[in-house]
Amino acid sequence: MYDVINPATEKLFKTIEHLDLAGTDAVIAKAEMAFDSWRHVAPGDRGKMLRRFAEVVAEHKEELAQLEIANSGHTRGNALWEVDNVVNVLTYYSAAPERLFGRQIPVPGGIDVTFKEPLGVIGVIVPWNFPMPIAGWGFAPALAAGNTVVLKPAEYTPLTAMKLGELALIAGIPEGVFNVLPGKGSVIGARFVTHPAVRKVVFTGSTEVGKSIMAGCADQVKRVTLELGGKSSNIIFADADIAKAAATAPGSVFDNAGQDCCARSRILIQKSAFDKFMEHFEVAVKKFRVEDPSLATADMGPLISKKQFDSVQTFLDEPVAFTGSAPSGDGYWMAPTVLLPKNTQARSWREEVFGPVVSVMTFEDEAEAIAMANDSEYGLSGSIWTRDVGRALRVSRAIETGNLSVNSHSSVRFWTPFGGFKQSGLGRELGPDALDSFTEVKNVFISND
Repeated sequence: MYDVINPATEKLFKTIEHLDLAGTDAVIAKAEMAFDSWRHVAPGDRGKMLRRFAEVVAEHKEELAQLEIANSGHTRGNALWEVDNVVNVLTYYSAAPERLFGRQIPVPGGIDVTFKEPLGVIGVIVPWNFPMPIAGWGFAPALAAGNTVVLKPAEYTPLTAMKLGELALIAGIPEGVFNVLPGKGSVIGARFVTHPAVRKVVFTGSTEVGKSIMAGCADQVKRVTLELGGKSSNIIFADADIAKAAATAPGSVFDNAGQDCCARSRILIQKSAFDKFMEHFEVAVKKFRVEDPSLATADMGPLISKKQFDSVQTFLDEPVAFTGSAPSGDGYWMAPTVLLPKNTQARSWREEVFGPVVSVMTFEDEAEAIAMANDSEYGLSGSIWTRDVGRALRVSRAIETGNLSVNSHSSVRFWTPFGGFKQSGLGRELGPDALDSFTEVKNVFISND
């Protein structure tokens, strides 16, 4: 049994049962058996079931949002958006079964065609920072492509995934096609890696764990998609709208208490605009509302756990420019904090904090901004602020990262690809690209003779 704690109150919210190894194997066997029939469901019918799944999730929007607020400490605004994201991702991929096009390739002596075949059972391992959306990013395209899914939610945050498993059955998704397995990563996640019936693992989480999963999957040449850590830059040039860049910067790093692999936790501001930016930025940080996440006015809730709170605190030994405010008392609360590291070797500048902490440094020119941004083992996301279109294009092409926004902070859209460079990951989720990673291309030549 496992006690789920509300991070805003530190009180017990629910106790759930974890699966052991035998239970995990039984569910994988059920998913393997269901694959034989699910892959042969007519494309139009499979799409119709996914659309119905989306409708049922939408009908339970408030219930799912309340679960996420209590389980994860997400603000009400974020939790409602996250339910909508699951609905949108399911709806988007519900169109995919009828559009998994192969090709006809000109050849002598006959015809040559390709087919996109499903892989089989897909193991999806979901982190605790965005339990609902990241689950949907894995299971929706996998199901659309004709695979079955075994999904392991994070130990801290299993409740919305478990509810989605129930809603799938209500929507008419056949038994065994979409399965949620609460439990320990060392038991269930590890079994996804070693079980021969699981033909692909989709993992979102730390780079360290991602590397171990990738190494384990090599033994069976098992497919893997990894979305790992980040240390994203928010690059602000002096010609930008400085007031707007400063006003939006808190949300780009403190949203979800900074527990976001896309968090712009390194702000690079051109030296000539530093004073103006910091003046506006301090106002914006102090306005950022850290409060009871169930309130519609909340901008940020608590950190997920005492363990995470303690980890973030270790980064606060560098000069502090200013902080915001946070509640006192029970709950894993922390005020948004702005640091001024002395150099680019500082821990807060190089390591993923995964908390409401941002570091600010200056640069002289475009070349230095690019060099500083790329001086990282990560390459997931980032923002560029400038009114110069040519500079925006040059810097966008030069930054070694998978997702960039110019004069905004939007990184993830369900209809465009998402993933990282370098140690931020492998493969792409979302958009049309995701489907390719859940299928194998089969080539068939048919002779004229």
